[in-house]
Amino acid sequence: MFRRIIALVKKEFLIIWRDPKSRILIIIPPIMQLFIFAYAMTMEVRNIDVAILDNSNTLESRELIFGFESSKWFRKFIYVNNENELRKCIETQKVNIAIEISNDFSSKIKKGETTSVQVITDGRQTNTAAIAGAYANEIINNYSDKLSKNKSALIDFQTRSWYNENLEYMYYTLASLVVLLAMVITLLLTSMSIARERELGTFEQLIVSPCTPFEILAGKTLAPMGIALCLSMFMVLVAILHFKMPFRGSFVLYFLSTVVAILSITGVGLFVSALSKTQQQAILGAFTFQTPASLLSGFISPIEDMPKFFQYLTYLDPLRFYMVIGKGIFFKNMPLNDVVINLIPLCFIAIVTLGSAMWLFDKQLD
Repeated sequence: MFRRIIALVKKEFLIIWRDPKSRILIIIPPIMQLFIFAYAMTMEVRNIDVAILDNSNTLESRELIFGFESSKWFRKFIYVNNENELRKCIETQKVNIAIEISNDFSSKIKKGETTSVQVITDGRQTNTAAIAGAYANEIINNYSDKLSKNKSALIDFQTRSWYNENLEYMYYTLASLVVLLAMVITLLLTSMSIARERELGTFEQLIVSPCTPFEILAGKTLAPMGIALCLSMFMVLVAILHFKMPFRGSFVLYFLSTVVAILSITGVGLFVSALSKTQQQAILGAFTFQTPASLLSGFISPIEDMPKFFQYLTYLDPLRFYMVIGKGIFFKNMPLNDVVINLIPLCFIAIVTLGSAMWLFDKQLD
């Protein structure tokens, strides 16, 4: 049995490697996506254009404006003379945010009275508006604290970020990308394996071969798993060595968790492949699973923010648990018991998906 399985694994490796399209598909796109997405896919908001209406035009108002000009988040500043020009800048999307300073800004500050600054954001871009508004509020609060530095503070407010102290968004993106790309590679390779046999006309040879359905599926499982595992570990090394991302956990534990996660995704790919008659159908089937799995994994939005129905639906998504393990080991050296808690559902998903793929494949052979 083991000789037959090894022969099938060799056959799968040779088929994948001898096909130029397969070689390009499994090596170049994942590495390109890792670099492109790491630099381009970010929810940070930088280079914000600002319109300023300074009705006060005093030393105090210029000090406040200087706080915006010296910030790394803001790029271009357009000074306007009235509210109509301010409105036009936002309507035509020349700016993302506008600051209006009242004409009694300086006089009220000198009297020790409360003054106000109006911050206007473009609500058509909700994410940019929320983040740019938060930046503006932080600068205004810092200026307010500077004015009242001689007064005793009632609250000593401090913020500390754990596990990603400098709030480097690229670190979060990279940890998630390694997980997502591992899923993409595994799905593509496994979903096309049986469909490729049908398309090339070699499926009948498998039927008449002495191999059992278990041995055939084992051979078609181990080869894609090995390739996906090697590429996943390579991407981890790129994240650590090239992007200087800290890795605080156990590399062995991460490797073993990746094996279980890829095994569960392999079951999904083989099930899709058994259902498909052509490689095109297999790719479409893999894409049908891939998109909702990515959305339900917690990468785009926290699972806790989803409707209850979708929160329960995420328990069927292997990516949800692999995402928790990946980021946990990367960022905070997740302890073994927490890793095992997330590995148990992955093992269950692997058993169900591989069992379903084997049942369907056995049925087709009959």
